[in-house]
Amino acid sequence: MAAWRELGGVECVAIYNRTRAKAEALAREFGIRRIYDDAEELLREAKPAFVDNITEVGGHKPLSLLCARHRVPCICQKPMAPSLRDARLMVEAFARAKTPFFVHENWRWQTPMRQLINTLRSGVIGTPFRARFTMVSGFDCWANQPALRELEQFILTDLGTHLLDTTRACFGEANSLYCQWHKTLAPDVKGENVATLLLSMGPAQTSVIIEMAYAKTPLERELFPQTLAFVEGPRGSIEVGGDYWLRVTTSKGTLARRFPPPRYAWANPSYDIAHASLVDCHRDLLGALRDGQAAETTGADNLKTLELVFGAYESARRNAVVKFGP
Repeated sequence: MAAWRELGGVECVAIYNRTRAKAEALAREFGIRRIYDDAEELLREAKPAFVDNITEVGGHKPLSLLCARHRVPCICQKPMAPSLRDARLMVEAFARAKTPFFVHENWRWQTPMRQLINTLRSGVIGTPFRARFTMVSGFDCWANQPALRELEQFILTDLGTHLLDTTRACFGEANSLYCQWHKTLAPDVKGENVATLLLSMGPAQTSVIIEMAYAKTPLERELFPQTLAFVEGPRGSIEVGGDYWLRVTTSKGTLARRFPPPRYAWANPSYDIAHASLVDCHRDLLGALRDGQAAETTGADNLKTLELVFGAYESARRNAVVKFGP
């Protein structure tokens, strides 16, 4: 909500929550005039230009499909759905309704990640042949998101969705994937909290390693939620290091520059880089909704990310490589 207010030309005119008191509290905080505990009533009466579906994952499918039935464009939080089948049903419903459908995927809009994407696209290091992405932290993400403890599938759906989307933005679509995951916090957390993936991506079959963990260790706590990366190409390398540093090394030497996130008074300091990225993500989606420009994270595009997420669970279950594409 605070991120939307950073952009001109958009206003939240109505809010829904199944618990009306929660809707009322948020409405007071953000000056929202119309409050509902019936989502369909909101769509009929308020007639919004679009809906931002920021419910927990159980609300993604039913509320998004409700928007599709009313032909109201919808932005859905990630992960889009708890299963690949449900995600496909959602994308198909909006396609039939000829109504825009997007997924709010903000990780690729973090300032260091965005600069990495742009630097790769510039071709300065040539076509990458190997990359490593690491998001390992001792940060207690369950302290302010206790619902995460109850997820049967945790880190691959929560964090893996972000990282796999970002690697797709960097290298293209996956050819194959192998995954192993671990649960180190049992019985306090139901789902897996450590995972390692190896992918072949894009026409160049770039080898991509993704390491992710919320292991509640002191390791890299101060970097949360920064993602570290190292990409190698025939003409050089790109490193995304801590404290928002990006280093490009070629035969000409190393060029180092910091890309810190914008600072917003409303952002939680513990989530600063993630919260700041919401504004750029919103800006991209608003451009598509208002001006008809192409958005990066459509529902159809994000479906490819979810195919990798659930492919990772299949790979770990079978202890086998999962292949994609023709």
